[in-house]
Amino acid sequence: MTAHTSTKRSVLISGASVAGPALAYWLHRSGAFEVTVVEKAAALRDGGYPIDIRGTAVEAVRRAGLLPRLREAHLDARRATFLDAGGVIASVPTGALAGGAEGQDLEVRRGDLAALLYGSVRDDVEFLFGDCVDTFEEHADGVDVTFRSGLRRTYDLVVGADGMHSATRAALFGPEERYHRYLGYCFALFTVPNTLGLDRELLMWNTPGRAAALYATGDPEEVHAFLTFHRPEAPGGTLRDPGAGVDLVASAFADAGWEVPAMLGALRKAADPFLDTAGQIRLPRWSRGRVALVGDAAYAPSFLTGQGTSLALVGAYMLAHSLLTHPGHAEALAAYDRDLRAFVALNQGLVDEGGARLFPVTAEALERRNTMLRGLSALPAAPPRPAHTALVLP
Repeated sequence: MTAHTSTKRSVLISGASVAGPALAYWLHRSGAFEVTVVEKAAALRDGGYPIDIRGTAVEAVRRAGLLPRLREAHLDARRATFLDAGGVIASVPTGALAGGAEGQDLEVRRGDLAALLYGSVRDDVEFLFGDCVDTFEEHADGVDVTFRSGLRRTYDLVVGADGMHSATRAALFGPEERYHRYLGYCFALFTVPNTLGLDRELLMWNTPGRAAALYATGDPEEVHAFLTFHRPEAPGGTLRDPGAGVDLVASAFADAGWEVPAMLGALRKAADPFLDTAGQIRLPRWSRGRVALVGDAAYAPSFLTGQGTSLALVGAYMLAHSLLTHPGHAEALAAYDRDLRAFVALNQGLVDEGGARLFPVTAEALERRNTMLRGLSALPAAPPRPAHTALVLP
């Protein structure tokens, strides 16, 4: 990337998960920006469920020089075993499920990716941990920002990389309900003791409308637990209240078998529970004035697509490119929207092409899925999905 101007512009990025540090990297590398990242957590968040980096996003991390380290961190899970009340339905290679490019796409711990992104910029970019944006006010020459700590500064541009429930987006465009597309599922993610001795494998138990999974990524002590259930009506704010959210999950799985009772017990004691709905953010535009959105804050595709991290990485690259190759923020942000929107739409559209195929709602659909899985055990991996590579990075 080459800079458009020799005068450095100041940018505040709210959020230090994936999209924020990725954007900070590209902006700093250009030499055209002074970058600050503010993060409400007291420190970089480690841990988290494994995430996928596919297609165009692999090229983005290659250009950032991170691909060798990410290949070293690749989890390379071997098999996925599906069960019901009667036992094992099928055991298939994990590559047969993802629709990714075998040997090219990556699966890494979210914390490993976050640490690599942070490490690439921590010595060059200002990070303000344990703080957040309280208010911002745009004027002709910039954006006046007041932080929760009381700090006040003015920036040329503010970018919200603050996730699905973005406060930046709410300040720009109003309540989340206006832009949130609920996809009919609630879920809980947490870690549990590895009592089954699992190693780089996935176990998933299903009944119609419910799934429970244990995913071992190489840690002999703990595995990632996942509970999801179909619910036609969105639960409102219930899942944002930890106690009420756990009660809702427990009631949905009250009569479940397999390892689910132990998982529910672990959920009540978990130090790291993450409860939410499967949903998408669909905005008619991703910026207003000198404030823009990137990653889940702008276009969360939901876990059902497996493309949240990839969209964040590609979106950060495209936003940086637009800012570097257009003389003013208005032209740059319009180009970012124009050049990325079709790619986002294709990847969000994966949910309408069967993105929830592993979590059927009816008995008939579950049997069709099981029949498909039995066939996969003897077939090669599914071909890559065109949506993953539909954008060529400039």
